[in-house]
Amino acid sequence: MQVSEITWDREGLAAAIACEDPAFEAALCEEAYRVKVATVGPEVYLRGLVEISNICVKNCFYCGIRHDIRCPRYELSDEAVLSAMQTAADRRFGSVVIQGGERTDAAFIRKITRLLKEIKQIDTGEDPPLGITLSLGEQPREVYEEWFDAGAHRYLLRIESSNPDLYRKIHPEDHSYDRRLQALYDLKEIGYQAGTGAMIGMPFQTAEDLADDLLFYQKFDAPMVGMGPYNPHPETPLTLSGAPYPSAERRFALGLKMIALLRLLMPDINIAAATSLEVLDPRGREMGLFSGANVFMPNLTPREQMVKYNLYDRKTALPDGPSSLADSLSGQGIVIGYGRWGDSKHGKSGLVM
Repeated sequence: MQVSEITWDREGLAAAIACEDPAFEAALCEEAYRVKVATVGPEVYLRGLVEISNICVKNCFYCGIRHDIRCPRYELSDEAVLSAMQTAADRRFGSVVIQGGERTDAAFIRKITRLLKEIKQIDTGEDPPLGITLSLGEQPREVYEEWFDAGAHRYLLRIESSNPDLYRKIHPEDHSYDRRLQALYDLKEIGYQAGTGAMIGMPFQTAEDLADDLLFYQKFDAPMVGMGPYNPHPETPLTLSGAPYPSAERRFALGLKMIALLRLLMPDINIAAATSLEVLDPRGREMGLFSGANVFMPNLTPREQMVKYNLYDRKTALPDGPSSLADSLSGQGIVIGYGRWGDSKHGKSGLVM
């Protein structure tokens, strides 16, 4: 198969996803990187990631911090969060991400609101105030509005699978696909740059499902997407079910391929190089950038807590060295977009800085 032969409908995308020819996959990633540079530029934007808590009310069958799993729980103090945010500002990352297990209790909602206002007051020198992305699951619309008014302007809420039947297979009965969709549209209507994404290479998933995921991003008009390979956690119901899934090598190749196809399908959006790529290959996130991704999220969570945020079997927490990364990437033609929010050019918020 040749890259020029891809047709950008469900059948054509599924055929490209199913093709396991290494030469095709390499050419696809090369073309996606070329298109990325031509449309959104050579820059990679940094998002300092803080995993604020692994406490979660949900029971997703694939997740290592699901409510019913036995694991050490934590919640970062305000001081720890703000210290990490100051580190991001000092390193001129431009933006930060607050990610955590899903919680809807009033104390947690107030804590996020309080932190958002304080993060906006952090001194960034001559740069704009830190841009803020949240990834804290489904919330009532009024909570999304409260957090938006407090300073967040991007929100990542992954659909995990755009196939309602597959979504139901990987979630308990009290998890609603329709509710997830509504939350995404709520975010968009409020004014967030609303991002989404799906797991790649999980049990029960077909090439057609992955093609539908790509077309879902297009239909939703997502300005940013964060997707990555499925990595099993040994104690989750999905893993313990024994349902088969692709090899680590295949899931990694699929992860790069999905980034590349999405870049060609939606050339001007932001695409993250997910940490789950690096679990499968030490250079995974770097290879994601050379497959069309343009967002990298150095993890600033204190190491003691980072190892507890075990969504999947990460083996070890991977400490990030942004200076080394910059040196490595700059020698290969990639520019780090220091001190900039790096909002998606596809977005309509008017907040690009």
